[in-house]
Amino acid sequence: MSRTRRPRRPALRGLFARFVALVLGAALGAGLIVGLQLPLLHRETTATLALAPIKAKPGTLTQLAWPSVGSAALLIPAQGLAQGFNNEVVPIASLTKMMTAYVVLQKFPLSIGETGPCITVSQQDVADYEALTSQDESSVFVVEGESLCESDLLNGLLVHSASNYAVILADMVAGDTEAFINLMNADAARLKLTNTHYADVSGADPESVSTALDQAELAYKLMKSPLVRFIVDQTSVTLPGAGTVGSFTPYVGQDNVIGVKSGRTSEAGGCDVMAMTYLLGTKTEVLYAVVLGQQGGDLLGPAGTAALALADSALQSQLPHSHRFLAGRALGTIGWAGRRVTFGVERSTTVLWPSSQDELVVVAHLRHFTTTIHRGQTIGWLSVHGMTNRRLALVARAGVAPLSLWQRIR
Repeated sequence: MSRTRRPRRPALRGLFARFVALVLGAALGAGLIVGLQLPLLHRETTATLALAPIKAKPGTLTQLAWPSVGSAALLIPAQGLAQGFNNEVVPIASLTKMMTAYVVLQKFPLSIGETGPCITVSQQDVADYEALTSQDESSVFVVEGESLCESDLLNGLLVHSASNYAVILADMVAGDTEAFINLMNADAARLKLTNTHYADVSGADPESVSTALDQAELAYKLMKSPLVRFIVDQTSVTLPGAGTVGSFTPYVGQDNVIGVKSGRTSEAGGCDVMAMTYLLGTKTEVLYAVVLGQQGGDLLGPAGTAALALADSALQSQLPHSHRFLAGRALGTIGWAGRRVTFGVERSTTVLWPSSQDELVVVAHLRHFTTTIHRGQTIGWLSVHGMTNRRLALVARAGVAPLSLWQRIR
C-alpha cells in the first residue's frame, strides 16, 4: 500500500510572508528616518564677519614744497610716483658725474669690498689735476706713481665730486674722453632719458644738460648698485695721496639723507639730487628729490635746503595710509547653531593704500562646510585692494564639528 505526500502547511507559508514583510517594513522605516534627518546631517556652516570699515586716519595733507626758482622733480618708486615742476632742459653741472659712474659700472661692475682695475697716476694725470684746479673745478690731489683703483676713483668722484677722477675713469673705460662721452649719450638713450645730453664727463660744460625728472630716474637706476648706495652715504672718504676729503652733497648723514650728488656752476646754479629713506609699513624705501637752478649763497646750500624741503613735504603728503591685520585678532565667527569658533588672518600683514583713497577696499570670501572644521584650517580669504591687490587667508582659531544625529534627537 503506497503513501500519498501531504501538501505543506499553509502556516509555514504565512510565517515566511510575515518575516519578509517585517524586513521590508524595517528597511522602509529606517530609510524614512534617515531621509528625515539628512537635512540635519548636511547642514552647512554659517559665518559672520565683524570687520568694520577701514578708514584713513584724519589729518591735513600738505602741498609739495616746490622751489620758488629753477626746476624740480620728485620720484617715489615704491609708490609709482614721478612728478616734475618746471621740467625744463637746463645745465646740470656735476650731476653729470652720475652718468660717468653709471657707464663705468656697466663696463666694470663692482661689489662692496672689491677694488676693480687699477691705474698708476701719470704725469698727465697730475697736469690734468692742476689745470682743473686752476679752473675752480672740484678735484682730488694726485701723486705721480700712486696707484688708484676703480673703487678709489668712484669714491672720489661721487663723494668729493673729483673732476680729475672723472677724466681718469673715462680713459680707463674708453681710452679717451670723447669715446667715453659717446658711451654716456648711448646709455642715456638706452635708459630713455630723452631730454639728456652730455658734452663732457664732469659737467663743467654748460652743454651737458638734462631735466629734473631725467636726473631723478638716473639716480634711481644708479642707486640700484649696493656699492653706489654705500659710497654716497659717506660724509668723507680717504683716498691714496690725497688723504681724507669731505662730501659736497648737502645733509648726507642727517634727516635720513643718503646722497646722491650735488653740483654747481654759474650757468647751472645750485643742483642737488637727494635720496632719502623712509618707512613704508615695515619696509625701508627710498625717495628722490631733485632741484636744479637754485640761486643764492654758495649755490649748494640753497640747493640742499630746497631738496630737503621737497622731500619732507613728500613724506607728509604723499605717503599712503596703512592698516595692519593682526593674526591674533578675531575678525568673525564660523560654525553651526550652538557651536561656533572665531577666525582671523593666517599671519599679521600690513596693507597700504593711496593717500587719495579714504577707505581701504576689503572683500570677504567665506567657505561653507558640512563636516568638521579643524584648527588652523583655511575657511576663506580677504581680497584687499590697496597699493597692490592682496589675498589674505582666513583660518579657524579652534576646531568645531556639527552636532551628530544622536546629539540632535536626544
